[in-house]
Amino acid sequence: MYQTVFLDAASMGDADLSPLQADNIALTCFNATTPAQVLNRLQQADIAIVNKVVLDATTLAALPRLKLICLAATGANNIDLAGAQQHGIAVCNVRGYADTAVPQQVFALLLQLTNKVQQYQNAVRAGRWSQSPHFCLLDYPVTELAGKTMLIVGYGALGQATAKLAQAFGMQVLLSEQPDASICRAGRLPFFTALAQADVVSLHCPLTAGTERLFNARAFAAMKPGALLINTARGGLIDETALLQALQQGTLAGAALDVLTEEPPPPAHPLVLADLPQLIITPHMAWASAEARQRMVQQLAANVQAFAGGQLRNALWPQH
Repeated sequence: MYQTVFLDAASMGDADLSPLQADNIALTCFNATTPAQVLNRLQQADIAIVNKVVLDATTLAALPRLKLICLAATGANNIDLAGAQQHGIAVCNVRGYADTAVPQQVFALLLQLTNKVQQYQNAVRAGRWSQSPHFCLLDYPVTELAGKTMLIVGYGALGQATAKLAQAFGMQVLLSEQPDASICRAGRLPFFTALAQADVVSLHCPLTAGTERLFNARAFAAMKPGALLINTARGGLIDETALLQALQQGTLAGAALDVLTEEPPPPAHPLVLADLPQLIITPHMAWASAEARQRMVQQLAANVQAFAGGQLRNALWPQH
């Protein structure tokens, strides 16, 4: 019987967690777990399931019984992978579960920036259409996506799915090389060359030491005037102070963020408080369609059962 603890199960919303329960699994779920509670709750655990709870090297060193960390996410920046390796703790993630949900949110955000749906809805509710001397109200300019260029930064499954939607809208898709690369792979442009050509930039890369604050003042200055930025990946990819300045100064025409560096953000977060119609922020929910959350549960269950059967599935460590 494997003692399995899900430290932040409420992050799954109303998803059905019953696939995680099995004859060989004793499952304990906590809605949320603070850093001070982690050690106590995992002391007798063989398997830990976490979404965003941080498991650092010090914590892992104090959990000799722990043998598997199952991430209820694709990104692993909350897990010290070197520490897991040192202590022989396998780490597995989930993959591909949000390949439709995230690209859909990318375009929901993008269409709000280009079609001003919420502004027009507010105008109708305020009676401004009723007061119009014409049959229509044209107070907010609408921009077509057809013929525009989208730069995809991070061309994994999510980036590829987003590119397909962009092409369906009649957009041209560009791929960029990493900023410090000396050679461009086939089909990619140098990072800053691509930025200068893009009308829309959509981020889909992982947060690593090499990508942290990838979009900073230099990157914003290199972007095409009137460009839009969409981030459904990780908040740390963006220097948020530089982004706010770029929006305020008009260097960027707009930005839509589903992620921030600190989540949840403090009430006084500058971007949350910014009264900018060209800035949209949603609460890290692009991944969380009902269908995607249930696919995630099924993958978590498959990862747990593979481990129980002596195998590893979707292993980040060890890698074979």
